[in-house]
Amino acid sequence: MTSIPAQRSSAPSSLTQAGASHSGCCPSCGSNRVTALAMTLTDGTPVRFSSCHECEHRTWTHEGDELQFADVIARATKTKV
Repeated sequence: MTSIPAQRSSAPSSLTQAGASHSGCCPSCGSNRVTALAMTLTDGTPVRFSSCHECEHRTWTHEGDELQFADVIARATKTKV
C-alpha cells in the first residue's frame, strides 16, 4: 500500500482570502481579492505565488524580490540528463 507523504509544514499552503498577498492588494488593479501560496520550484527556490481574482495578475517572489516569469520557468524546468 502506498502512503501519502506528510506535508512539510503544518500551516495551510494555500490561502484564498482578502489580503493574502505581501502587500494586501494586487499591484496591478489594487483589489484585495488575492490568492497566495508558498511553493518550492524544481531547483529548490522557495517562492510565494500570488494571483488576483479580479484581473488575474500573477507574481512570484523570492526573499521579497519579484521574479520575472522567464526566470520562474527556468527554475521550474527539469533538466534532462
